[in-house]
Formats: sequence, C-alpha cells, structure tokens
Amino acid sequence: MNKKKGKQSILFANPPVITSVANIVGPMEGEGFLQQYFDTIMQDNLHSLASWEQCESYMMEYAIKKSVEKENSTTDNIDCIFAGDLLNQLMSTHFAMKNLQRPFLGLYGACSTMVEGMLLSAIMLDGGFASKVVAAASSHHDAAERQYRFPNEMGVQRPPSAQWTVTGSGATVISTSGSGPCITGATIGKIVDFGIKDPNAMGPAMAPAAVDTLWQHFQDTGRTPNYYDMIFTGDLGSVGRDLVIQLLQEKGLDIATNYQDCGCMIYREEQDAHAGASGCASSAIVFTGLIYQNLMSGKWGKILFLGTGSLHSTTSYQQKESIPCIAHAVAVEVL
Repeated sequence: MNKKKGKQSILFANPPVITSVANIVGPMEGEGFLQQYFDTIMQDNLHSLASWEQCESYMMEYAIKKSVEKENSTTDNIDCIFAGDLLNQLMSTHFAMKNLQRPFLGLYGACSTMVEGMLLSAIMLDGGFASKVVAAASSHHDAAERQYRFPNEMGVQRPPSAQWTVTGSGATVISTSGSGPCITGATIGKIVDFGIKDPNAMGPAMAPAAVDTLWQHFQDTGRTPNYYDMIFTGDLGSVGRDLVIQLLQEKGLDIATNYQDCGCMIYREEQDAHAGASGCASSAIVFTGLIYQNLMSGKWGKILFLGTGSLHSTTSYQQKESIPCIAHAVAVEVL
C-alpha cells in the first residue's frame, strides 16, 4: 500500500480482486432499467416476513451467501465481513450477521457504506491481514421512510427534489487472488457540510462532498477524468449529478462525457421516483449488477466508483442541524 503523507488517496501494492458479486432487490427496482442484472427480484417488500426490517436482514444475508456461493466457496472461508445499512444501530445488518456467524465489522457511512466497505476490505487484504473478505450494504424503502421521514401509511406528498430509497442489498467477495477486476486505489473522503437542512434535498447536500473527493482523487493521483472509462457516484439523483458536473467545471474539470450517478440508473421516469434513487443499496445493486458485468465483459477497463453519504440522523434533524456529508472512492480496474 502506498499512501503519501498529507494525501487522502491510496494506491495498492497488491490490488485485491473482486472475485464474485450478488444482489437482491424489491419489486419496484425489478421493474426499472436494470432488471436483467439482478440475481433475485422479490415479489413484495416483505417477502413473507413479519416486518420490513426483517426483510432487509434477509436481503443482506441472501446477498452475502449468494456471492460466496457463486464463487464456489462457503462462508466459513470468509475472514471478515464489512457491512452496514441505514437503520439505527445497524439493526438489519446485525441480525443478518447473527445468522452468518463470521468475524464482522459494522459500518455506518449512510449511502457511502458500500464503497467504505470495499475500501476497508482492500486495505485489509493489501496489508496481508486477510485473504478473503466480503463487503455488503442494504437499504429498504419502507423501513428507511419510517425511521427518517413519515409513517408510510400517511402517504405524505414528496417534493420534486426527493429521492426513493432503494429496497435491496448487494455483496462483493474480495480476495488476494483469483480472477476479476481489481481495486487498485482508493480515496478516503472527509466531512463536507454546506449548511443544507432539508432531508428531501440530499442530492444537493451530498454533491459538494462528491466534488471534494473527486477533486482530491485527481490531485493525489495525477490522473485526469478521462483516465477512467466511467465515473460513478452512488445516489445523488438527477439534481445532485448535475451539480457535480457544474461544480467540477468551475474547477476546470469536465466529467460530463463519462460520468453517471447510480441513483439515475435504477428507476424509469414513469415509476415516479422524482429525483431518482437513494439508499445504501442504490450504489450496491448497480455495482454488483451492471457495473461488474460490464467490467467482466471488457466493455469497461477502468472505473472510479464513489459512495456518497448523507450523515444526518432523526435526532440531528429534530434539533435543526445541517446535513454533514461524505464521499469515498475506489478505483476498479481490469488488470
């Protein structure tokens, strides 16, 4: 691992390999643009379970087991799992981990959790502290709405800037050896807060954090945006995506031709998701679906993948605090 003093970016001496991925989504996600890229599409948001939270635990456990199974391995061979969700005290993740019984490090990076898990997995593997780990994340629309906004039964009208929390989970198996695209580098983000207080405008709140991490990544590595075939952010939606393009253009960087946000890639316009998708699973299901398959097929050879996180809580919102945000990045390349 090579990390120069004062820089936020890392280049891995022994780039870990993403050997397998898996995902599961709800019915609305299955009706969107990416239907062909999902391992399982549930018939409803409960999946015959007693609560939305139990369903989310099931999704995470399924995605992890499926990713390991697709690698012709077992969970006994996993040295550590990095995982998290959006709920208080990582409720859904902890119940999933109870069943999996593997060494576990819980993460809360809000919607940046998937990339945070991949980043920490790569550090652990590159450092020689493990040989096979899993990074996973999940979210559930109904559970997240109940915690962060209003009871679903109220049918509160959402403003145009609001996004739809993805119901789903994605998992990646990352190893020191094997075949697949490699995590060659990473940029650790820092908190950026522009004073936005509206939780229905998370895209604009997170966009400056994404810009900060992107700018830092290019400064640290000396790369330009066209080094990558594609650059993806996690869940800024249409409003936040356009802001990222504009803010980087003001800094002299143009990413408009090879940049997309995962939150704009999941739902069709007629599904009425407003500004697009959000949630931990937004980036998780796009990476473990479309992005990974296009890397494996050779369509893309180098991508930069950013997880964007809105780090407010129900308490901070009630106390009228602003929304602190963060973005982490991993460079994934076919070597």
